[in-house]
Formats: sequence, structure tokens, C-alpha cells
Amino acid sequence: MGEIVKDGIISMLKERLQITYNELSDMASKNGVSRSTLDETIALLEQEKTIAETSNGGIKTYYLLKDQDRPKRVLIVEDDKNINRLMSIAIGKSFEITQIYDGGEAMGKIRSIKPDLVVLDLMLPHKDGLDICQTIKSDPGTKDTIVIIVSAMDPTSNRFKGIKYGADYYIRKPFNPDELRNLTTLFLSKKGKRFDPLIDLPNDQRISEEIERYVKEGEKYTMGTITVEGLSAYASKFGREDRAVVLRLISQLMQDVINTEKKNAFIGFLNSDEFVIAGNAGEVASVVRAATKEFEDVTPFILQDHGYKNAAIDFVDNLFESNEIPKLSLIYKETRKERLKERRDRILKDKRSAERKGKGEVGLYTYSELQELLGKDDLDVSIKRDSQGVKLNVGKKADNDGKKKD
Repeated sequence: MGEIVKDGIISMLKERLQITYNELSDMASKNGVSRSTLDETIALLEQEKTIAETSNGGIKTYYLLKDQDRPKRVLIVEDDKNINRLMSIAIGKSFEITQIYDGGEAMGKIRSIKPDLVVLDLMLPHKDGLDICQTIKSDPGTKDTIVIIVSAMDPTSNRFKGIKYGADYYIRKPFNPDELRNLTTLFLSKKGKRFDPLIDLPNDQRISEEIERYVKEGEKYTMGTITVEGLSAYASKFGREDRAVVLRLISQLMQDVINTEKKNAFIGFLNSDEFVIAGNAGEVASVVRAATKEFEDVTPFILQDHGYKNAAIDFVDNLFESNEIPKLSLIYKETRKERLKERRDRILKDKRSAERKGKGEVGLYTYSELQELLGKDDLDVSIKRDSQGVKLNVGKKADNDGKKKD
């Protein structure tokens, strides 16, 4: 039985490249496989380095790992020898690990051994971690090196600065060794496109499944959207790359809240300025409060990065420098279940009609349908996710005369 379950999991992952624990559990239940057998098989596949797990967006997700043509190289830059050793043990023996303890040695060692991934502390002797990260990502010879920052420093500004300088992930100390090991494995060994903590958030399939769950669950289960208000104007002023920095910041910020506070909440990325959140009403409210507070705290540092001074203290100077200070905030809006059901019934009716006419199949909701279900039915959205990022075109839907709505 174990080998059959093992082959089934590998077969599903070869087709999809990633799968959630709930999907595996459903598959096991339909085939008469016990939960204990499933868990034992998953553990065996992880031990064999065939799959790796991460909790992304509050969803336990498994990824298929590729065969390596050579052992990947990891450089740990951490001045505390005990923590450096713990990092090495956590990452494991599957990689070639080099350990150094002085920031001043980092770039020389990176150019010498050409690591695939650098685990980087921020407070280092002779050269701090942010400087090292910025140098790595600005040098054409090292810019593709993956950087995971692990730091005890206040993440309020440092997480933003790390992402701004190109860090792929930011972990707070004291860190979870399993998280560091799993992230290292995914960044270096994930089959298919490079792991990205924004792009790999639950996609249209996962959001569609979560909507169906919301419809069936009781009143204590809630669902809504978190909109980054002001992001379009911010991106128009500062560019797409700065938009991506803000989105990656919010993605990691919310996932950090869920993981560190052990909240059972779902987070998905819906479009260019909006995330989806779902779960127990109390836990969703807690995540929203914590994420909103932390984003409010980091916003002044985002603006300072563009030359704006403290808005409260230097208001006159800011007026002199710019006619308008950009404003960014997170806005949560709960999706009313009855309203969602009405829209869902209409969409499913249209999809079934199209299926009968041979023009498609019911299947999953498209991104434009997800927009409509969650409350923005005046938007026309096209979205493309690839290894380079998330590309969207968002405009007003046309009315019956073919004209764009205002």
C-alpha cells in the first residue's frame, strides 16, 4: 500500500509540481488510505529528498524536487559561532556548506566559491548584512545568488530594506530550523520555476477552492480581501520594481504573522494590489490587525527611501520637495457570504451554459471571475505568473455598448 501511495503522490506532483496537504488527504480518503499511512509516506518522501514542504499562505504545500547535477553551495555569514553551527545543522548535509564569521570576508568568499545561496546575518563585524546583500544583488556576477536574511534586528525597517536590496527572504531570530532548511531546499532544489514567496502564494486554483469552502462553512468562517490602497499611484510615481518590493514585503509580513503566531489562516495573491484572506473569524481579525499595524510602522521607512522626510515632523519640507506625499495603507473588506453566493450562482450558470455549447468547461474560476466574486465586478483583469514575476493588466470592463466604464 505504501508504494502505491508513494507513486500516487509523485505522479500528482509531476503533473502539478506542487500540491497541498488537504489535496493529498482528499486523494487518500477517496482511495481508502488511512491518514497515518499518508503521513508516513510523506515523511519518507521528504527523507528521500523527493519532495519538500513549506507553509505558504497558511497552506501546507509540497513541492517536487529535481535531481541535482552537482551539490548546491551554501555560504553562511553569521558571527555567532553557535548560531552559525545551528544554521549549518539545520540546512543539512545535502549541500556544500561554507561558514564564515566576518562580514568583511563575505564578498571575497562569494566571488571565490560562487555559492548558490547565502544565509546572511545583518549585524556583522566590518561590513553589515544589508551592505553585503546590496553588493551581491548589484554585481552582475553574483546577482542571481539567492539571499536569505536571518536576523534578530527589528524587522520593521530591515525587512523592507532587505527586500529592497534584493533579499529573497527574511527570517526573524530566534529562527525555526525547519523553516530555514525547507526554504533552502525549495530555493535550491524546487522543480520547475524558481521558488518565489509572492508568486508561490496560493493561486487561482487554491483561491477557487477556498471560496467553495467559505460557501459551505459556518458563520465563524470568514473571507475577505486586503487591498494595498494607494499602490497604483505609488507605482506610477516610482515604477513597477518598487510596486513588486511593496507586494513582496506585505506577502512576507503576513506569512510571518501567520507562522510566528501560529494562526490558521489562508492568504492568497489575487491581483496587482489585493490579497485574499480566509479562516476562522477571530484569527483572520488577529492577522489583519497585526499586519496592518506592522505595515503602518514600516510605511515611513518606505517613504524615506524615496527622499520623503518624517511627514509629521517635516511637513513643510515635504511640501517643498513634493506636491503630494504618497500614501500607502492596508484596507480589509469582508466578503459577505450571501452576496458571494449570488454572484457565484450567476457565474456557474454562465459557465455551465458555455460548457453545453462546447465553449469551455466549468472548472476553476478565472481571475476576472474571482474579482467579481470577491467584490470588484467592474474590473477586467488579465494576469500572467512566470519565473520573472506577476504581470497584470487591470482596466474597467466595457459596458453593453463596448465603452469602458468610468
